[in-house]
Amino acid sequence: MQEEGQGRRGSTPPAAKDRAGSAQAASTQGEGGPGWRADRGPRLVSSLLPQITRPAFKKRSPAAAQLIADWAAIVGPVVAAQTVPRNVSAGTLTIACSGPVAMELQYLAPQLIGRINTAMGQALVQKLRFVQAALKPPTPRPQKPKPMALPERVEASLEQVADPELREALARLAQGVYRGRR
Repeated sequence: MQEEGQGRRGSTPPAAKDRAGSAQAASTQGEGGPGWRADRGPRLVSSLLPQITRPAFKKRSPAAAQLIADWAAIVGPVVAAQTVPRNVSAGTLTIACSGPVAMELQYLAPQLIGRINTAMGQALVQKLRFVQAALKPPTPRPQKPKPMALPERVEASLEQVADPELREALARLAQGVYRGRR
C-alpha cells in the first residue's frame, strides 16, 4: 500500500493539486517564458518543435527545401546553371528558366522527374511546370591574386628557415599579410 502523501509515480503531489488551475495557465507562459511549465519545470524541446517549425513548413516542406538545396547535385551542373526550382505543390515542380531551355527540358522531363524522385527517396514530383524568367548570370569566381614581391627583410627571414614546406607556408602567409596592406 502507499503511504499518505506518497502518490503513484508520475502523479501530482497534493500541494501541486491546489495550484493546478493556476499551473495550467502558467504552463504556457509562466515565469520562465513559453518553454517553462510552472507545475513541472522546463518543457522538452521536442514538444516545442512542432509549434516552431509549423510556419516554416507551411511555406515550404522539408522535402522541397532539400530539393532546392541539392538542385545542382540532382540535375547536374549544366541544367542547374540554366534553371532555378521555385516551388513544389501537389506533385508539380515549378522551374524558372529561359524559353529555349524550357523547350529542351520538356523533352527531358521523364528523366528529370526520375532523377528528382530517386534523389529524394519518394515520389515527390509527378509533373514539371516551366516558368519563363530571366536568370541572373552566375557570379564569376574571384581570380587568385598574383604573387607579389615581399620586402627584402621578409625574404631574408624566409631564407633562414630550413624546412622547405614550412618556408613555403610562411611565404604564402606573408603574401596574404602584405597583400592586405595595399
